[in-house]
Amino acid sequence: MADFQTSTHRAKWIFTPHDLMEKYQATNQRAVKTLQQYGATRMEVNIDGSLSYPEPQFDAKDSAEKHSLPKPLSTEEEQLMRVFYEHKIQEVCGAFGFPHKIQATAIIYFKRFYLQWSVMEHHPKHIMLTCVYASCKVEENHVSAEELGKGIQQDHQVILNNEMIVLQSLGFDLIVYAPYRSIDGFIDDMEDFCQVKNDKLQMLKDLRETAKLEVDKAMLTDAPLLFPPGQLALAALRKSNEVHRAVDLERYLERICYRQNSTHTSSELIESLNNIDSWVMKLKIPTAKDMRHIDRKLKSCLDPSSQDDSKKREKRSKHKSRRTSSEIHGVSTDAVS
Repeated sequence: MADFQTSTHRAKWIFTPHDLMEKYQATNQRAVKTLQQYGATRMEVNIDGSLSYPEPQFDAKDSAEKHSLPKPLSTEEEQLMRVFYEHKIQEVCGAFGFPHKIQATAIIYFKRFYLQWSVMEHHPKHIMLTCVYASCKVEENHVSAEELGKGIQQDHQVILNNEMIVLQSLGFDLIVYAPYRSIDGFIDDMEDFCQVKNDKLQMLKDLRETAKLEVDKAMLTDAPLLFPPGQLALAALRKSNEVHRAVDLERYLERICYRQNSTHTSSELIESLNNIDSWVMKLKIPTAKDMRHIDRKLKSCLDPSSQDDSKKREKRSKHKSRRTSSEIHGVSTDAVS
């Protein structure tokens, strides 16, 4: 049967909401300081996996007033950026037909990486692909970087270059316990608990599949960094059971607390499941349109010269538009006269 509690190993990656916010704020502030010092935030990953800081965008003797620094992303904007690319991980894994285990491992790697770094330091698009690649290797679903890059039209060398910095940021701790496996364990246990006959097996199968969809949502929140996978699985099963009514879940929760000699009561477990539900209810997956403004800010932080090029293109476009408008107006005037 699945364990809904937190083992010593898993506890290493389980935080309180306060600790989590402190980590996000610390990485954000470090990136802001880098922006102020260098005029850019991009951390270049060399082919050997080493890091290079941004080249100063202006002479240190010059006053800051002479230079218009890009506006840094807020912690809230960084959060939206992470959710957007975590959802992209799910889409990429779905497109390749990867099992849920690979998808979950890749998302957890991505989450743990950005406990160490700001999205202003390493673009999440590149880290997303590297996390998928690393997850495939760890879960022994062998896909080459070339095949992965080609499938989503990205340079595979970026994946390989970022692999070492991702592994280092994870402390080479690559073991991930995903809620999907816990769901399977609980479903097997429920068969015994409910003394399920053949005519009721389909209800538990439906319960399992709907619960996995609920876990998909939870994986895009901070919940996997706040609760152990067993509790995420139980929260998903409880939500799924509201639809299928396959089991007396309240009695089942009391039973597993008793059987595991838990130091927590069933009411405390239910409180945790309620908290997980609240995280999922607050989830909003941003669209590409929602991300445009944030993406522009991110690009200018990573590489301010791209902002200058963009402004030049915009000026040329406006100039061309005015010129075309004048020409059309001139032709119209001649025609009238």
